[in-house]
Amino acid sequence: MHVSRVGISKLCFLLSLAFCAFLLLLIPGLQPPQRHSDPPQPRPHARTTGSRTGTASRHSSYTVAIPLKQPGKQYGSAASRGRTGESKNPDTNGSARTVGSTLSTGKQQAPPIQDLVHYPPGRPWPQPRDQLELRDIFIAVKTTRKYHKSRLDLLFQTWVSRANEQTFIFTDGEDKELRKKAGDNIINTNCSAAHTRQALCCKMSVEYDKFIESQKKWFCHVDDDNYVILPSLLRLLSSYSHTQDVYLGRPSLDHPIEAAERVKSDGSTSVKFWFATGGAGFCISRGLALKMSPWASLGNFISTAEKIRLPDDCTIGYIIEALLEVPMTHTRLFHSHLENLQRLPSDTVLRQVTLSYGGYENRRNVVSIGGAFSLAEDPSRFKTVHCLLYPETSWCPTKKHP
Repeated sequence: MHVSRVGISKLCFLLSLAFCAFLLLLIPGLQPPQRHSDPPQPRPHARTTGSRTGTASRHSSYTVAIPLKQPGKQYGSAASRGRTGESKNPDTNGSARTVGSTLSTGKQQAPPIQDLVHYPPGRPWPQPRDQLELRDIFIAVKTTRKYHKSRLDLLFQTWVSRANEQTFIFTDGEDKELRKKAGDNIINTNCSAAHTRQALCCKMSVEYDKFIESQKKWFCHVDDDNYVILPSLLRLLSSYSHTQDVYLGRPSLDHPIEAAERVKSDGSTSVKFWFATGGAGFCISRGLALKMSPWASLGNFISTAEKIRLPDDCTIGYIIEALLEVPMTHTRLFHSHLENLQRLPSDTVLRQVTLSYGGYENRRNVVSIGGAFSLAEDPSRFKTVHCLLYPETSWCPTKKHP
């Protein structure tokens, strides 16, 4: 009896050992597989283009690839480009200039409008990334009530008729006739009708906010005496990405403007920057426009303009060049009445982006281009340009006048 009890005890002991061994073999299989840690990734050279004042989450999908700046080093200098590769592109004068690439070390192709655009030295030539359509562009036309009839009628008859949905008229007075033509695209800013710095900046502030609301890719501002050649505008903007920092326009001066800067808390300092004249028109990418938000949105534009005491187009250049340190891209494709328009070669007129015409002080300052209309019939030459671009238009003559 004693032996049998001892045997049973040994049997139970052996079974316990076997069960424990089985559990030890089973436990590793129940554990989750070990995750291999990913190697550290290089920090991307990108910034979120959302605003710094609470709208970043709304626009966080917009990013801009830009080179990282180092303190004390000039943007686009050889030191900051050394690790990114270099390529050489001829500038408009035929000489070679070196530009750094932040995306690849291969050579970058210049845009087709290179011969008419002065791209800032030290920055890579942009590569088209969007299949841009006219509906992607927000075209803002600044006007005043007294010019609704004399200027806007001509625009609605010509180029605006080809871009009704994309064109927004910013004025300072209600007009029932104009409202019938354009509906909600007529925006009464309720700003003063005076041609003062405050009134101009008031309208530009509304233009900026409406563009941000529109979610469109490009903001282009023109005056009520501009003809916009839409195919050329599309071709120009298609050479860039709307998520990058792009400020396109033509300066009215041959040197940067200098202003007293009163934005910084340490007192007034002198600042120099380029600006694109509003009379010829200018375009800003959405990526850059979103970065302007702290100084331009919700009335901040007016406050910024008052601190430097300059008009609307100068304030745009100040925010972009002086505060955001984004160089303006100079182009000869935009034209205002401030230049001698008759010097523009007639065979290049249809390749431009904007045209203008002389006012009361110089009515003969118009582009030299022949067509179905005489100078007396078409003093601005806008109808002539329109019929050359769109000869199928119902009111365009089929034959030239003798």
